[in-house]
Amino acid sequence: MKKTKWGIIGLGNIAGKFAKDLALVKEAELSAVASRDLEKAKMFAETYNADAAYGSYEKLLIESDAEVIYIATPHNFHFAHTMLALQHGKHVLCEKPIGVNSKQLEEMIALAKQKKRFLMEALWSRFNPTIKMVKELVDAETIGDIGYVNADFTFYGLDRGDGKRLLNPNLAGGSLLDIGIYPLFFAYLFLGKPKKIYASANFYKTGIEQQVSIILDYENAQAILHSGLGTHLETKAKVVGTTGSIHIGQQWHMAETYRLERNNEIEEFSIPTIGMGYYYEILEVMNCLNNGKTESELWSLQDSRNLLKMMDDVRKIIGVKFPFE
Repeated sequence: MKKTKWGIIGLGNIAGKFAKDLALVKEAELSAVASRDLEKAKMFAETYNADAAYGSYEKLLIESDAEVIYIATPHNFHFAHTMLALQHGKHVLCEKPIGVNSKQLEEMIALAKQKKRFLMEALWSRFNPTIKMVKELVDAETIGDIGYVNADFTFYGLDRGDGKRLLNPNLAGGSLLDIGIYPLFFAYLFLGKPKKIYASANFYKTGIEQQVSIILDYENAQAILHSGLGTHLETKAKVVGTTGSIHIGQQWHMAETYRLERNNEIEEFSIPTIGMGYYYEILEVMNCLNNGKTESELWSLQDSRNLLKMMDDVRKIIGVKFPFE
């Protein structure tokens, strides 16, 4: 069986988690990894059994036989590195958010179409088995018509260093793009695009928004969402309909359980994940490639467009513009 050869650009924590899950996919092979620090790349390659290590992203794209590139660099580099990989004829799975703003994404999509290459935002939660099941239940009107969605995502991150990715506006830091994308995705998954957005934020001394609260207004529903870097909540989510509700427990973005409440009865369900959960987005990419697709139907480029537009709108409301924009 021919294996799909992967390359990884940007070798931080998330790249390590991704590489561990990639090793669980028997049809995948980690062909090459690249960091701006060659020694770091060599250590990563040794740890995760990559065939080659590079101290230059472009060198990996030119010299390696990697077919698909997973981009795990900081947010502000996603556009440049995705464009670079596409220009070299590679398929791309780019970590979320796929771009800092909608303008960047449109250029990526145009180039992917021109090069006839696969492009997808690595919104791994969309492929999580529990979230897929909850989506199926909601679509089947198991809990009636949806009237309310609630999700949050917070952790304490104000000790990460003011110059590091999370708290640095020059690196597109802040809670919205880093973790606020999850609650927004959750609401969008069940309710689609809102007719109106309300948002409020508190700011950290570097200028990034450390806390954001959002209300999405729909014709017959609302979503209340929150992201923050100054507190540590349980990170729960729920979807409430006219005849019942579905609750996803702690760390809902990588859930393994959900609770269905209806007719005065409560049912608990468990769907254990394989690996860290990145396994499922890797399978989606490879299934798409094997079927000649240039985008996913589960998380399409239009879905990424819609979600990024929502984040653009929230940033406009709370007054966040990055120095490089």
